[in-house]
Amino acid sequence: MSENYKTEVLPPNKPENHVYKANVGNTELTIETGRLAQLAGGAVTLRMGDTMVLATATMAKQVRAGIDFFPLSVDYEERIYAAGRVPGSFHRREGRPNEAGILICRLVDRPMRPLFPDDLRNDVQIIVTALSHDQVNDIDMLSINAASAALIISDVPFTNPVGACRIGLINGELVVNPTIPEMAYSDLDLRVAGSSDAIVMVECGANEVDEETMVRALKLAHESVQEFISVQETMRAEIGKAKSDYKKFGTNAEFNQKVRDAIGSRMQQTIDKELEKTERSAVIDALEDEVMAQMQSIGDVNADELHAVIKGMTSDAVRTRILRDGVRPDGRNPKQIRAIWCEVGDHLSPRAHGVGLFTRGETQILSVATVGTGMDAQLLDGLYPQREKRYMHHYNFPPYSTGEAKVLRGSSRREIGHGALAERALVPVLPSKDEFPYVIRVVSEALSSNGSTSMGSVCGSTMALMDAGVPIKAPVAGIAMGLITGPGGLTDGYRILSDIQGLEDHIGDMDFKVAGTSKGITALQMDIKIAGLTTAVLEEALSQAKEGRQAIMDRLLETIDQPRADLKPHAPRMMVIKVDPSKIGAIIGPGGKNIRGIQDETGVKIDIEDDGRVFIASADGIAAARARQMIEGMTGSVELGGIYTGKVVRVTDFGAFVEIMPKTDGMVHISQLASEPVRAVEDVVRMGQEVTVMVIGSDNGKIRLSRKAVLEGMTLAEAQDADRNGGRRPPGGGDRGGDRGGRGFDRGGDRGGDRGGDRGGDRGGDRGGRNFDRGGDRGGERRPYPPRRDSGDRR
Repeated sequence: MSENYKTEVLPPNKPENHVYKANVGNTELTIETGRLAQLAGGAVTLRMGDTMVLATATMAKQVRAGIDFFPLSVDYEERIYAAGRVPGSFHRREGRPNEAGILICRLVDRPMRPLFPDDLRNDVQIIVTALSHDQVNDIDMLSINAASAALIISDVPFTNPVGACRIGLINGELVVNPTIPEMAYSDLDLRVAGSSDAIVMVECGANEVDEETMVRALKLAHESVQEFISVQETMRAEIGKAKSDYKKFGTNAEFNQKVRDAIGSRMQQTIDKELEKTERSAVIDALEDEVMAQMQSIGDVNADELHAVIKGMTSDAVRTRILRDGVRPDGRNPKQIRAIWCEVGDHLSPRAHGVGLFTRGETQILSVATVGTGMDAQLLDGLYPQREKRYMHHYNFPPYSTGEAKVLRGSSRREIGHGALAERALVPVLPSKDEFPYVIRVVSEALSSNGSTSMGSVCGSTMALMDAGVPIKAPVAGIAMGLITGPGGLTDGYRILSDIQGLEDHIGDMDFKVAGTSKGITALQMDIKIAGLTTAVLEEALSQAKEGRQAIMDRLLETIDQPRADLKPHAPRMMVIKVDPSKIGAIIGPGGKNIRGIQDETGVKIDIEDDGRVFIASADGIAAARARQMIEGMTGSVELGGIYTGKVVRVTDFGAFVEIMPKTDGMVHISQLASEPVRAVEDVVRMGQEVTVMVIGSDNGKIRLSRKAVLEGMTLAEAQDADRNGGRRPPGGGDRGGDRGGRGFDRGGDRGGDRGGDRGGDRGGDRGGRNFDRGGDRGGERRPYPPRRDSGDRR
């Protein structure tokens, strides 16, 4: 039975929108919440200029079972519509995150993760979506700030807000949150995240900036984010949700004590033996198996819980020895660097363009450099204005490097991040495109890993670039610094460690990577596991890193101290010519016909820039020279006295026509074909034959050539005199009939007369002239050309 219902729309119930504003430096940030994504745990939009992101933070209700870590995931959703464009992919939609997107994910994750409770095992997901990008204000720092604000007002147990900003160095002045156009002139790209009392994350690229300037920049960054942190505290008080309860992860205190009693002092003794990584792991595994068997004999044992206790005991033993005695697991003191040996050369990879092998302790990196043409540049299709990269650094971390067997699933976020860090460290010392017009790719293979493979990649890649003959401005070395704090944090004492190994990275409180030249820093990256670090600790770490970096640099330079003078024989050679930009179309041709023809004929690779620079790449110098000549022929004009090589395209009774440039040919008269008299053109040249000629005359677009001038090494003046005298070099001037001489090329024969004749024969007269439309040499006395069949003979 149908009811008599009325179709209607219910009255709107639009949620209240809350707006907050904060300044970071001279930049205003606008935070809005309450209107979008209401079912998320927390959601905000954050706007700077016309760049805007939406950040959400949501926590699962249940604990994820079977893990001993905090399952935080951060996703950055790049939307090309944010810049008013359609994606360039085949399907015209966004796919998997690109490299820039993955780096933003890591950038957001790193300052947030250490500020969550240690005993949280519920999944927490942060999603940042790009809504608008004005191509002026960058989106990476905005993403960190938005994620923090979303967490603070959510029900997720996150209570320590952070703020982030970028610091530039422009004309010697530190600038807070410089725009993308301004960053083109900056010597520093420092990205810092901090809490109200400490710095929690550092990421940096720099043009050899000194440590003192870097410390000033860190202090400025921390001061600049305090207002935004304060606004987040206000948001939490006014609109924040109550924080959710969660099941706290931890081991049973009684079980923990039983395991510690069973092992006793043997863990400390194992650490004190200063064993290598594999030996130490084997001894600790044996201890764990022994305790497992012992515990199982008296009841059920949770293997994960046992493993967690063993890890805690290992950490305690290592930290205690370092803090108390200043002795590390391998016996080094806090400033000592592991033994280093290096190699370069073709024996590591005979066909590679450049190779560097860097070994530091049990960490070993093989870096391989390849140079290519402009067409090898990486094309970028993202929100950032940059559209291509001419330097790419890729990092691979196979499972065998740690003695494990795992399924290979493509590049991980960690691999992409380590490659980007090494790339950032080396970009400041690369030659300019004008100086070295090659695209460069370096691949760093982690062959063995026991700490600091990313900085090992910087060292190995410096050697690979120099081995390849890339004229880098200065060698770059890198070192990873660590930190061990006392039970109560920094106030309980701490040790800064140079060149940390895997165990120190795992149980330590900081991984601070520093790369640079002898002059200054080129890259920084800091990850911490505690609530934050003061600038005083960072300043001390930078100073100690500088000493270690220079010591490593000295070892690199013992292996190769400067770039090789030339590229490897099998590397492409690049030739650069400059043409009028208006002539680019002539080089390319309809549908690319001309440029493809040059490449197919010579085997070279050609890349053309909008400013008229043409890059020709080939391992064959002769082929490159031929390609250059063809391009110049398409874009240039014929030069008197110029020597050209071309093909014979037409043969007549009186000479041969040679194409010296595309669609440009000239005539070699029979008298100019050879040093000796020629009876027939075909006796010297044939169709399709390649000949070298000199341009000896040009009038109204008609070009006269001489092969004889090239054979006899004549100057232009000598060649022209010889041409006027019938192919012979006269001792003086020649007596020619009439006031002027003239020639015609369409109909053979020597003629003279008042105005030059239209047909063959020898004639004298008052006036000659050049007539290129009708053949024949005219004017004055009969020219002493050798006998030939021409229009006059035929008559």
